[in-house]
Amino acid sequence: MFKKISLLLVLVLILSIFAAGCGNDNDVKSEDNNDAAKDTSLTDIQDKGTLVVGCDTEFPPMGFIGDDGELTGFDLELAALVAEKLGVKSEPKAINWDTKEIELNNGNIDVIWNGYTIKKDRNEKVEYTKPYLNNQQVLVVAADSPYEKKSDLEGKTVGAQVKSAGLDALKADDLASTLKAIPEYEAYTYALMDLETSRLDALAVDKILIRYAMQQNPGKYKVLDEGLCNEYYGIGCAKGAVALREAIDKALDELQEDGSIDKLSKKWFGENLVVRDVEKLTDADFE
Repeated sequence: MFKKISLLLVLVLILSIFAAGCGNDNDVKSEDNNDAAKDTSLTDIQDKGTLVVGCDTEFPPMGFIGDDGELTGFDLELAALVAEKLGVKSEPKAINWDTKEIELNNGNIDVIWNGYTIKKDRNEKVEYTKPYLNNQQVLVVAADSPYEKKSDLEGKTVGAQVKSAGLDALKADDLASTLKAIPEYEAYTYALMDLETSRLDALAVDKILIRYAMQQNPGKYKVLDEGLCNEYYGIGCAKGAVALREAIDKALDELQEDGSIDKLSKKWFGENLVVRDVEKLTDADFE
């Protein structure tokens, strides 16, 4: 009798543990489903009818104020195409680039979209889309400058925009420890002015931006052969806005398939800089 009771108790205990384990799995799945159900990031955009695009007004050709006084640029035109795919209109909004992630996570804008470099250390602040454009951080000097290579800048003053990928790349380079100073600018336009007046010896800047500036102002600048790093642009959504991020990725895929992004790239850059074979990129590409 004692053995029968003992076996019965063991069986009850095993069944209880099994039931508890099944219950935990269901609870986890339920929590995951609840999290997904709570993500209204896409429907919120569609309900209000606009996608508010946070941009820097002085970052040509990605986003800047045109001759007509209106915001324009590659990214803003692309944002309009993507917004159309989402069934809404894009609404460019000028922001302080220094506080872009704060603007995003406070709900003042829906996306950061203006030559926004994908970096691993930003993943905790934003929900990144897939990369859509190639770029490089380079060192630019005045056209009549004697500097030809990176080592020529030792002991010199090299500037960058505050909280920019260019500043990060410059500080991460061995060159940084040899420099006299690294002044930080609110906008590249001010830095380029200082470069022209020799208050700066060089500037760490996006290749896309300086190439556009050189097209607009031939004979003013030259880019050193040695760059700082390669990088990729993405769109930043608020953390947890997975539905919105996935919808933007889908729209970008569709615009690539129909050739719209390629056409836009050639219009603004004179060549196709659109990222292909995204699956071949690794974590090392986003350091």
